[in-house]
Amino acid sequence: MWQKIELYILSLAFLFILILANQIPVCFGWSGCQFVDWRTFFTYPQVIPFCILGLVLCIIFFFRFKYRFIKGSSLPAETITAIESVNYENLTFLATYVIPLVCFDLDFHLTENRNFLMLILVLILIGWIYIKTNIFYTNPTLAVLGFRVYKISTNKRTGSVVVITKQVLTNGNQVRLNQIDDKTYFGEKYGNR
Repeated sequence: MWQKIELYILSLAFLFILILANQIPVCFGWSGCQFVDWRTFFTYPQVIPFCILGLVLCIIFFFRFKYRFIKGSSLPAETITAIESVNYENLTFLATYVIPLVCFDLDFHLTENRNFLMLILVLILIGWIYIKTNIFYTNPTLAVLGFRVYKISTNKRTGSVVVITKQVLTNGNQVRLNQIDDKTYFGEKYGNR
């Protein structure tokens, strides 16, 4: 369950970056520009420390994910008998959730307390749906970092499973799997095939 929550928060990295880019005051050499003190910068509006905390969590969760991914599996290798790339779902998540939430900030002024609370509640609701429907593997952040998502069937399983991997997989490859949940795995190509 925690891995799913971590992957959901990691998928929001672009949202945090885009909201920060919208909220941080920028001055391009105009006269009279001055920096607010650090205390003000990190406390007002509340969305700035929220997004910075979100980005820090994204970095921590990415390294935890990478550690679990590299740690690999003690399960025996399985041969892929059918494979389908589902990388397009990363774009679907980005277009459906992240981009509209950036517009949430532009339209509703997150510096106001009620609107900031609404953003947090929307993120919690989306996260709950994201985890309950087991689509937590649709993660645009991992896609940008070079991870791929496949739906595969193997010689040792009935039905298909979703595999997140750094490698290009093809039919006939042997793969070792490390379980996230009953239908989602970290995968690593095994052997030279």
